[in-house]
Amino acid sequence: MQEGHSLAKACYFGPIVIEFAFRGWLPVFGSNDKFNSWRQTIHKMATYVKPATRYATSDWFTSNYTISTNAERQRNSSHDIRQEGRFLRNETDNKTKWDQLDSNTRLADRIDHIRKWKDILEKTLADLDKEIGDLSEAKEQTELALEAKNLPTEVNIENLVTREGRKDIDVVEDEVEDQLHKEKEVIEGIKKQLQTKIDESFEQLCVLQEARQQILADLQDKNIAHEIDVDQYNLTEESPTISFKPDPLRVPKGSTTPQQWEDFSRYNKERADAEMANSKRLREAIHHTLQQTENDLEAQHTATDYATRKRIHEFERAIDELNWQKQQTEEEIAELEEDIRRLNDAIRAKINPLKLAQTRLENRTYRPNVELCRDNPQYGLTDEVKQLEASKRALEEKLKQSQHALDGLEQNLHRINEDLQTKMNSLRLDQQCMAVREKLSPNRPQTSMERNKLLTGISRERSKILA
Repeated sequence: MQEGHSLAKACYFGPIVIEFAFRGWLPVFGSNDKFNSWRQTIHKMATYVKPATRYATSDWFTSNYTISTNAERQRNSSHDIRQEGRFLRNETDNKTKWDQLDSNTRLADRIDHIRKWKDILEKTLADLDKEIGDLSEAKEQTELALEAKNLPTEVNIENLVTREGRKDIDVVEDEVEDQLHKEKEVIEGIKKQLQTKIDESFEQLCVLQEARQQILADLQDKNIAHEIDVDQYNLTEESPTISFKPDPLRVPKGSTTPQQWEDFSRYNKERADAEMANSKRLREAIHHTLQQTENDLEAQHTATDYATRKRIHEFERAIDELNWQKQQTEEEIAELEEDIRRLNDAIRAKINPLKLAQTRLENRTYRPNVELCRDNPQYGLTDEVKQLEASKRALEEKLKQSQHALDGLEQNLHRINEDLQTKMNSLRLDQQCMAVREKLSPNRPQTSMERNKLLTGISRERSKILA
């Protein structure tokens, strides 16, 4: 192997050295032919010169210039990137600080806005509480006034108690009522007015309580929101509670716009203000009613007998009218029931033709392949089904209308019967009043002074009036 390496090195020193080295290898091959063949091959390898690429001098200078230019361009590019990075770093730092300052400013403005609405809502809540207290007091005094309006009189007690037996629509302040000692009539009117004011007060208190609950809920929400925003305003980059949050840019369900937020609170306040204004007007009306009703008693009643007889005549006419209406309504109900029965028969008569047409249409859908043709029978059957369904719908609609009309007639008949019984009862009561009418004469005011005293309330104890 060492001799082989020597031979390889000798190939670079020329043919004489190679020839000398070859002679030393002759015993290895054993024959001159093999040795000569191998020697010729080695001579060719030793004398072979590899072709080498040759460049021009201009190419050499161009290459040097290119390398220098590229290096300078890369350095300039790196310098620009470094400058841009420094600029971006400074800009983002400033942007972050300004954005954080802007967020703090917005949070501060928002906190001030919430605090302003908190003050408004707190004042509104206090006003509501005061108005609820005032209206509750007015309601209580009205209830006491209603309870105190029980001034029975021996003269009119029997007639008035008898007429209190009237029912429903006949409980009216008619001319007879005006003539049956105005004092008692006014008392009944006072009771109705006071009861109405009590009901209105109760309803208004419910509305005020509802408005108060809305204001209170809004105020509680704003307290929570104010506390949260104050906590966020006080947070800094060094706060231990800050951390990354999953999907911080999401819009929570139920989010509102600032305009909606403000409109909600403004609506609550305006509603509360409107209800408080209504409550104030109601209290004024209550005070006026309590004052006015104390002066609504009347003494003298003229033409009472004539008014009572006139009222009896009106009842008799009303009863005759109701009897005629009852008869006509019963006849109409009988005819309508017969028509409803015929409509039901007509609807049932459409069932089998409709089944037949639908069955024909369904069975014809089983025709094979090209035989499934929309031919004239198909169109005819389709039109027949549509016509039958339309006829059935029209009959059913008319049946529904007829049944609705029948219900209305039956309700009206029931109302007529009730009103007839009511008016017959009222007629009987008024006839009883005519029999005891003479009991009132001794108690009527005889002079103008007595009548004036009764009307102005001088002759009766004045009741307390709400201030």
